[in-house]
Amino acid sequence: MKRLAVFCGANLGSNPACGSSAKAFGALLAQRGIGVVYGGGRTGMMGTLADAALAAGGEVIGVIPKALETKELAHRGVTRLHVVPSMHERKALMADLADGFIALPGGIGTLEELFEVWTWGQLGFHRKPCGLLNVSGYFDHLQQFLNMMVSQEFLRSEHLQMLVVATNGEELLEQFENYQPPKLAKWINRDES
Repeated sequence: MKRLAVFCGANLGSNPACGSSAKAFGALLAQRGIGVVYGGGRTGMMGTLADAALAAGGEVIGVIPKALETKELAHRGVTRLHVVPSMHERKALMADLADGFIALPGGIGTLEELFEVWTWGQLGFHRKPCGLLNVSGYFDHLQQFLNMMVSQEFLRSEHLQMLVVATNGEELLEQFENYQPPKLAKWINRDES
């Protein structure tokens, strides 16, 4: 993998482990020679991740919409900063630049970004891995909800398995290296496959 898109909060949250994980993960990606593609901000989890990757000599590409350039305080020290017209263009460019997608703790924007690229994978628009870095159990309840979606037959188990989950960065990257997308596209009838 050349680059990974990392979705995370523009705030640090109340748990200090979240900021620590962003710092450690940014450094780990740089040490592995994996570039970071992220939302382009210099505050919160985003800024911590970017600063750690840069400090470790890594490539960091920020993508931020013009309307958020001042609100999210665009990070001017990254390797490359793309200022785009809209959120749609932000997500499309991040997806084009990345070989996989990882969510760290964040808010609804983080989840929205992850769910969109995961849906694209489910529909067969890409074959890139999507994952959660589950810091201090942050995503435990989300995982319970996703399992309920499977049990109620709104989500196929093979599509849930597309979402790689780990509690540390090393394990997550190892799972990404071994990732195999499901053979079934979403709309293929199980009886026909």
